[in-house]
Amino acid sequence: MLRYLTICVFLILVFAEGQGQCYRTNTTYQGGEEISYEVYYNWGFIWLNAGFVKFRVADTVYKGIESYFFDSFGSSHKSYDWLFKVRDYYKSYIDKDSLKPLYFHRKNYEGGFEVDNKYTFNWEENLVYSSTWNSKKNRTLDTVNIPDCTYDLLSLIYYTRNLDFSDLEIGEKVPVVSIIDNEIFYLYIRYLGKEKIKHRDGKTYSCFKFSALLVEGTIFKGGEDMFVWVTDDKNRVPVLVEAKILIGSVKAYLKSAKGLKH
Repeated sequence: MLRYLTICVFLILVFAEGQGQCYRTNTTYQGGEEISYEVYYNWGFIWLNAGFVKFRVADTVYKGIESYFFDSFGSSHKSYDWLFKVRDYYKSYIDKDSLKPLYFHRKNYEGGFEVDNKYTFNWEENLVYSSTWNSKKNRTLDTVNIPDCTYDLLSLIYYTRNLDFSDLEIGEKVPVVSIIDNEIFYLYIRYLGKEKIKHRDGKTYSCFKFSALLVEGTIFKGGEDMFVWVTDDKNRVPVLVEAKILIGSVKAYLKSAKGLKH
């Protein structure tokens, strides 16, 4: 019932955006970056601080390839664990030169429901070798054909931070392809222009604003019911995310950012 606490999925799906070109050069993040968010749920007239999400970037070598390692962890606060316990882990390796995803691992615990998915990308043949399991299904090994510019959920976030927003007109849709739960999804965002917002911390941020097409499921109704604001500086850090869900609405506020490239 209270699947609003699947925090990491909430933040990651918001950045399901793309812009024609793919695998562009990274200019916005670096190894050592750490960004965290506080997630609030609307219960009637009250906003509850329900959980948090953290994202980290590290420099590494994956199977001989100079890579970025992305690490994300989302959790309900312990005071809410009795109601609906969430522990979501996401890990991804991408090639530093091409920004293509190489390996992805998702391990979630959400109110007793568990997921363990692993993807290995083979770009010579445009294939993903997947190992998927959840607490309602046995583990399945599969090979999935993927189009160019396909991303896992975590590498997608960092890809979008390198988009050239100056190329977009207000109202323009931009597509992206992502593999989610062993399926290929063709999603998009709609650019809504620049906007200044006042944060909970009292600071005012100049941002680019988007709406995002969501995948219908246990959390979201589907449709363009999510909005995101990212800084219009060289770091392109998400500052605020708002979304309608099946039983209310959710907001994620930037809490801290360190190790930024700019």
